[in-house]
Amino acid sequence: MGIRKHVALGLVSALALGALAGCGSTSSTSSASSGAAQSSGNQQLQIFSWWTGVASSKALKALIGVFNQEYPHIQVINEAVAGGAGSNAKAVLASRMEAGNPPGTFQVHAGNGSLLSWIQAGDMAPLNSLYQSQGWYHDFPKSLLNMLTVNGKIYAVPVDMQRANVLWYNPKIFNQYHLTPPTTFNQFFADAAVLQSHGITPLALANHGNWETTLLYSDVLLGTVGPKEYTALLDGKASWNSPGVVTATNTFLHMMQYTNSDYEALHWQQADQMVAQGQAAMNVMGDWAQGYFTTDLHLTPGTGFGWAPTPGTQGTFAMVSDVFGLPAKLSNPTPTLDFLKVLGSLKGQDTFNPLKGTFSPRLDADKSLYDAYSQSAMNSFKKDTLVLVIGQGGANPGFTQAFENAMVSLVSSHNVNQFISAVQSAAAANPL
Repeated sequence: MGIRKHVALGLVSALALGALAGCGSTSSTSSASSGAAQSSGNQQLQIFSWWTGVASSKALKALIGVFNQEYPHIQVINEAVAGGAGSNAKAVLASRMEAGNPPGTFQVHAGNGSLLSWIQAGDMAPLNSLYQSQGWYHDFPKSLLNMLTVNGKIYAVPVDMQRANVLWYNPKIFNQYHLTPPTTFNQFFADAAVLQSHGITPLALANHGNWETTLLYSDVLLGTVGPKEYTALLDGKASWNSPGVVTATNTFLHMMQYTNSDYEALHWQQADQMVAQGQAAMNVMGDWAQGYFTTDLHLTPGTGFGWAPTPGTQGTFAMVSDVFGLPAKLSNPTPTLDFLKVLGSLKGQDTFNPLKGTFSPRLDADKSLYDAYSQSAMNSFKKDTLVLVIGQGGANPGFTQAFENAMVSLVSSHNVNQFISAVQSAAAANPL
């Protein structure tokens, strides 16, 4: 079996439906009405995602353009839902799935998160025949396909690959103060002290969606305990009360002392903008930030922004992959299957990913289409140890929600023992 089986199934719908109260009603109304058109069996296809930013929207539009060239008789309806780094979209999706009105296909993350929940709930149809007909078993890394497989059945098609353990930095600032990207936490704190003494925020942070601090913590944990213990923690095979977790939590709180005070009000792009404009020197974010730097801000990799693995994570690739599948309750699955063929194709992926700032996980992807950053990430993906990410598909929805709640308390109270106790309880209540 690829994906681990123990997931609190009821939690994904309950949490998402609870979050729905915070969303506007426009998206759900639009989805319901267009869902009727999909279920009537005509040639329409709803693509449901949270890709509403400039880079991701441009990439999706280009991908749809490739699809329209091959299947001009199918009308594509873009059902993207903005806000919450996907939490709003997941809420709307849960409502639609509960009502028996699935979109044609929808975005989820590879791994132990929401994809597995939908599979175990019986809401996804297997795609083995599609993989066989398209030759994809040889086109994608086996390690990635294992994360999409349950009991020998594969349920989704990966469209991109993203790295979550990236430290972005401002090259001009680093050159000015004769700094190098920190490879250890001791070096990070030494650099941070220098930067702070010159009135520069060492680490830009955003936490408007409450997932950003979880991402930062995940990287600190990975850099502290290493990939073996980190994966064991996410697998439920190691204790969250270990000395390494305690050390990582204290290191995380120490890093928080070098961040901007208004982080709760900022979206992740705003933290990246602080780095780009020289208001801050560093930012920890997934490499969707690269799409923002290049597409939104028109910066050149290497001069406009620099990058390095987060401290302590050299040789490890913390992966996030967006995947799409086939909802089991569609009355007409043909448009979805046609779209998935394009989504997983070399042409589709090499059109989509350079615009989004991500890269294709296909083994035959054309490196020449990608910039210096993406090429370096592609090289790391093929040789480094792969791990999943808390909050980005690395753990089931129940644990993830409880973990993020514990993070909120940690950031405000700085109570390490309380945080670890809460995470231990979350792991016990939501077996990993």
